[in-house]
Amino acid sequence: MTVPHLIGESPSFQATLDEINMVAPVDCGVLLRGETGTGKEVVARAIHDGSRRRHNQFVALNCAAIPDGLIESELFGHDRGAFTGAVTQTMGRFQIAHRGTLFLDEIADLPLELQPKLLRVLQERQLERLGGRQTIQVDVRIIAATNQDLWSLVQEGKFRADLYYRLNVFPILLAPLRERVADIPLFVEHFVKQFAARDGKVIDYIPDEVMEALKCYDWPGNVRELQNCIERAVIMTTGRALYLPAISRQRVSRRDAAPATQTLAETERDYIVRVLDEVDWRVAGPHGAAVRLGLPRTTLISRMHKLGIARPTARHSMMGLRNAAADKCTGPYTTPDIDVGESARGGLAAVLARAVTG
Repeated sequence: MTVPHLIGESPSFQATLDEINMVAPVDCGVLLRGETGTGKEVVARAIHDGSRRRHNQFVALNCAAIPDGLIESELFGHDRGAFTGAVTQTMGRFQIAHRGTLFLDEIADLPLELQPKLLRVLQERQLERLGGRQTIQVDVRIIAATNQDLWSLVQEGKFRADLYYRLNVFPILLAPLRERVADIPLFVEHFVKQFAARDGKVIDYIPDEVMEALKCYDWPGNVRELQNCIERAVIMTTGRALYLPAISRQRVSRRDAAPATQTLAETERDYIVRVLDEVDWRVAGPHGAAVRLGLPRTTLISRMHKLGIARPTARHSMMGLRNAAADKCTGPYTTPDIDVGESARGGLAAVLARAVTG
């Protein structure tokens, strides 16, 4: 079975894909575990699309997003007059998902007092709307997801053991993006194409230095964070090559490097000042800093304002500026070695990307 909505070719992704292919045709419960942003809902949809229920509804509910007093009504529905404001009879998510799939995200946040009722619906395949007396038959496949350790919550008495066993028929653990480095270029290309088409832009080149920077970042927010980063980069890109905006340097790199002493914004500021110093602080013109940096003049001026860059009253060498900055720091101040000659080949974005890799 092919899964068109999933992207990846790393070993961990292929293992997940094998599990999806195994469980999708089987009408059993699935528990997806993984960090925030790993694509649990995308995987749930892929399981639904590969099942015999694919022609019926896929209904998603985030248990953490609904107030405790309303989640019972959201799940099971309510009759008219069941509570103040219930002026009409309303179907819950179980009825809407009849003969389809119900995806319960953040299942660990389901109130403890509501868990027995959910367990009964899963076992008996029938429910009663809030405030109603009629028993309603439902045929729903449940896929649950969590970024927490459910078994630990069971041991702490915060989650029912019987419900845990009912949900955990077929568990799938989704790997974080930092363990799927080989998949990052595929995600980047996909998101660049998606957002460039949306914004009416043509971006057909991703500098190697930019890609390496993206691959060396830990991505604590996983695919969702990468998606937001690429969306921001596409918005800021003015040419055909992807421009990577400044992001804070991570405190500890994935390769166990020493803790960073500069943010990427500080490195960017140092580099711009260095180039301006070399061209006698000329911004525009064929020999100005904007051309050297590969940026439009207006963009460079905007970056200078944002980074607090102003021409010094007296000329100083770059080393002098660094020493002055170091005197104000309580700890060591280091600047990555940057080959200015590379600016003609890669522009500012290339140098910033290299700085990320340490």
